[in-house]
Amino acid sequence: MTARLWATAKGSGAGRGWTVDGRVANLPEPAKRTDNMLKLYYAPGTCALASHIALAEAGAPYATERLDFKANQQNSPDYLKINPKGRVPTLLTDRGVLTETPAILAYIAQSFPQAKLAPLGDPFAFAKVQAFNAYLCATVHVAHAHKGRGYRWATEENSFADMKQMVPKTMAACFGLIERDMLQGPWVMGESYTICDPYLYTLTLWLAGDGVDTSTLPKVTAHRERMEQRSAVQKVLTDHKT
Repeated sequence: MTARLWATAKGSGAGRGWTVDGRVANLPEPAKRTDNMLKLYYAPGTCALASHIALAEAGAPYATERLDFKANQQNSPDYLKINPKGRVPTLLTDRGVLTETPAILAYIAQSFPQAKLAPLGDPFAFAKVQAFNAYLCATVHVAHAHKGRGYRWATEENSFADMKQMVPKTMAACFGLIERDMLQGPWVMGESYTICDPYLYTLTLWLAGDGVDTSTLPKVTAHRERMEQRSAVQKVLTDHKT
């Protein structure tokens, strides 16, 4: 998703942004974990659910911190020091901070290969996994965001209303493509469960609120039901209850 490029440094008023040569300016040094435990920052109802499920599926040692979006905690000075985009998910590792769901999912799969969450030994198959997750991130999530975050693309109130009215159509079109051409079954990539599955599941949870008739998506619906039978998913969902 689009980065939050500008923020205010805590206590200084200094501008943050991009220098002319493309470097990040005036940002704090990224935080690092000094132990071997990962830390995930998340908020209920967000795409961070996918990364949370993947960590549980991988058997990774991790801790979590829940942000309160209603209190705008994602834009607090302390959190912006960790992730200047002001978004979730954010994953703290012993090498620094990772953001963006596809990147975090790939990192989890590669860091815990014994969990077999991606076809790591097959470059083409792994690229297919990445292509699916990139579609969810760059197209499906953006279509969903037009419902409540029209201010990212426009300033007029009537523009917001127009974008919101389009969401059922655009989301239905996105998931129609997934249903028809991308979801192989029983899992996204076929017989093997991968990092694509928690990501698809997470965005599927948004369909009812987006006004999409899921009766036209039997494979997607069956995938959601299959996901909810997994113990890791059940465990993580308890943490995401609002």
